[in-house]
Formats: sequence, structure tokens, C-alpha cells
Amino acid sequence: QVQPVESGGGLVQAGGSLRLSCAASGRTFSSYPMGWFRQAPGKEREFVAAISRSGGSTYYEDSVKGRFTISRDNTKNTVYLQMNSLNFEDTAVYYCAARTEPVYDSSVYYREAAYAYWGQGTQVTVSS
Repeated sequence: QVQPVESGGGLVQAGGSLRLSCAASGRTFSSYPMGWFRQAPGKEREFVAAISRSGGSTYYEDSVKGRFTISRDNTKNTVYLQMNSLNFEDTAVYYCAARTEPVYDSSVYYREAAYAYWGQGTQVTVSS
């Protein structure tokens, strides 16, 4: 069982920054590919970023490339999402997700269904 728990959300002005954290239980955290997704009001949940088990490979949704950075610290069982240059369209509930199966095709990282365990989400609100 893996239980991701997100933190770090809040209210920020446009152009500001936030860092989200996701602490995940599990003795083999370093073997879990991890992802961040978000869901804005009235919209479906969408992929934001993902990171491989070692942290050597990262993946981003086009609208966040160059602004968001995903990273992980396997010694702390934690994944981070550094969000810079935030804009109103980034307002959403952000979810952390864990995949416990190996990844053989990088397209898997982008798929919501590829992740078995999800956190409760943390709200990010960007004011204009």
C-alpha cells in the first residue's frame, strides 16, 4: 500500500511561486514512478508532470514546461513540484499519484489510469 499525502498548496498572486510536496509511505518508494495531476473547476483532471524512479527522467505538460520542476528525494520518500511564474490558469486542486508497476513506455507517465495510488489533493489558487 502506498499513501501519497500532498502539502504546500495555498493562495498566491500571479507571477508568484509555490512548492508542493508529496510524502508517500512505502518501503520501496524509490521504485515508484510518481506523477502530479491537477483538476480545475469544471474541468477534467489533467497531467502536469511526472518523474522516473531514480529521478533521472522527467516529463511535463506543455503549458508548464519551463515554469514547473518536478523532483524527488528518495531518502525522504518525497516528491516535489516547484511552480514558478504562476498564472490564473494554474488554479486547481493538485494531486500526487504513485505507480507501483515498472514503466517500459514513457507514454505511460501521462496517463491517469497508469497510477494506482492517489493523494487527497491540495488546492492552489492564483489570484490575478
